[in-house]
Amino acid sequence: MGNDVSLAGLFGLLVVLLLLSAFFSGSETALMSLNRYRLRHKARTGHRGAKLAEHLLKRPDRLLGLILLGNNLANFSAAALVAVIAFKIGGQPAVALGTLCLTLVVLIFSEAAPKTLAALHPERLAFPAAIIYYPLLKATYPIVWLINVASNGILYLFGVRDKDTDLRSLSREELRTVVHEAGGRISSQYRHMLLSILDLEQVTVDDVMVPHNEIIGIDLDGNSAEIEAIIAASQHTRLPVFQDNIDNVIGILHLRKLANVAPREVTKDALRKLLTEPYFVPEGTPLSTQLVQFQRRRERIALVVDEYGDIQGIVTLQDILEEIVGEFSIDPADEVSDVVKDGPDACIVDATANIRELNRSQGWELPTDGPKTLNGLIVELLETIPQPPTCLKINGYPIEIVAADENRIRSVRIGTRLPGATEKI
Repeated sequence: MGNDVSLAGLFGLLVVLLLLSAFFSGSETALMSLNRYRLRHKARTGHRGAKLAEHLLKRPDRLLGLILLGNNLANFSAAALVAVIAFKIGGQPAVALGTLCLTLVVLIFSEAAPKTLAALHPERLAFPAAIIYYPLLKATYPIVWLINVASNGILYLFGVRDKDTDLRSLSREELRTVVHEAGGRISSQYRHMLLSILDLEQVTVDDVMVPHNEIIGIDLDGNSAEIEAIIAASQHTRLPVFQDNIDNVIGILHLRKLANVAPREVTKDALRKLLTEPYFVPEGTPLSTQLVQFQRRRERIALVVDEYGDIQGIVTLQDILEEIVGEFSIDPADEVSDVVKDGPDACIVDATANIRELNRSQGWELPTDGPKTLNGLIVELLETIPQPPTCLKINGYPIEIVAADENRIRSVRIGTRLPGATEKI
């Protein structure tokens, strides 16, 4: 009877050891699977388990040392206990069978199952485990410290340093992945805005500026009637003022300043007095940099110049904001579209249209790493100015030249995207 009681006690102790092994295995996977940014958010809201888990994960070597100490202690104790039980039941031959059975039990019930559960629901196990591990680490700190010194010393001999790994910082592409994986937690509009902000460093003022040939300004060498007509028809609140040609800008006129000037007093000399100093920026400036410069200088408009000082275009604060939030709503009567439907599967497109704007508005994937306009892209690929009805395919989009003159392409027809690379048809 005493032998039966001792066996029952041994089996009960074995079950306890297996449960401890499962706890240590599962909690290790759970703590290491926690989303660090979600954990930080929960810790800041006052969640006790999250705060303790965050504290423990600041030194993962100590946490792993504690978990492995407990896990190995439980497993080795269970192995020794199985040997005793097997010897009591069947003698020496039963010990080998008991070891095999223990291996299968530990593998299934103390390793695979708890680790799978922890990987699927890490927070359910990690936060309660952190409440247990925090005081346990303090109680076993001398042993854990010795284990860490030994293990870190071995890693040091192999050239592994703590500073070599920084798991807390995310690259731009990793941040993009995080935003994409947010799914329904962030609306598509806000997700697009966040992605656009991440792309600001890759987009330059050249990509969003109004090109040189489309700049609307006031020529002080023109007659008064022309100047009044430009001011009356202007859709912008700020206009560049120049003499002879746009490359000779002398200032920027804010039309709001004309509100306090009587129409008969709007003379060329009066306009000169209302001008503000023009602000020039070099081409190739990233939008993220230019946005900061606009804020610092309290400017809303800048003239983009090349390395020779020649004006290439105008960029405004609104252009940069539209890259982030999308096009601002405007009066449909004032909108002039660069794309006109030409049947169910084709569009007539103004060749001077900006490629980035076409991709954004039409959902196309035309290349943007070269010329900024459709005209420039086609001319660069063909190395000549094609005449109608030249056809080509760019990124799978069939393109037909509709109208062109001696120095540029005026309009093209673009069809539905087809499989295939860029080629002349």
